[in-house]
Amino acid sequence: MKSDSGDASGRGRVPVKVKKDRGRTQSSRAWLQRQLNDPYVAKARSAGYRSRAAFKLVELDEKFRFLKKGARVLDLGAAPGGWSQVAVARGATVVAADVLMMDEIPGVTFFQADLTDPAVPAMLKQALDGPADVVLTDMAAPTTGHRATDHIRTIALVEIALEVAEDTLKPGGAFVGKVFQGGSSNELLARLKKRFREVKHVKPPASRAESVELYVVALGFKPNGG
Repeated sequence: MKSDSGDASGRGRVPVKVKKDRGRTQSSRAWLQRQLNDPYVAKARSAGYRSRAAFKLVELDEKFRFLKKGARVLDLGAAPGGWSQVAVARGATVVAADVLMMDEIPGVTFFQADLTDPAVPAMLKQALDGPADVVLTDMAAPTTGHRATDHIRTIALVEIALEVAEDTLKPGGAFVGKVFQGGSSNELLARLKKRFREVKHVKPPASRAESVELYVVALGFKPNGG
């Protein structure tokens, strides 16, 4: 594989082609070719991030500046840990949770926990030693290929994360979560606008052009919705 000699957009890089192999399906070959030609994959490896998704959070924070030194951050659905790595690197105290196991990250307290368990928010807040400044979630349901279904399933995960955020965020805090093209549902958007001063939908540059994902960034949490 050639080194990543171009910029983050891939300009100046020579595309890598994956030869046909009887042991590979067409879809797995396409996935591998995309990985080999993705400059963010190379950047993540070079920077020591566990996933290219780390750069989505980097770009969102560069735009909205919600990760501050000393902030208490909850990372929900954290595995494999790219977003937690970014938050720690920016000086935050991070508590992460996922139903899947995640390898240890220095500076991150991790819980293997189900976010639908009503005891989880209190446990996470206790681990943070106070209310959260920021709640992050990059969770997405496994895709079915049916856009409307995938959107509904991912919105359901965002709603679960938002419930945790409403229980743990301090006044003025921020919530950042993944949604799909079309943005938040009307009901979710109304809820966000009631509980936060500012709500934006953003597609960071690190999000693949062909991906239907968007991110909702909600700033200025209002505990009483007033």
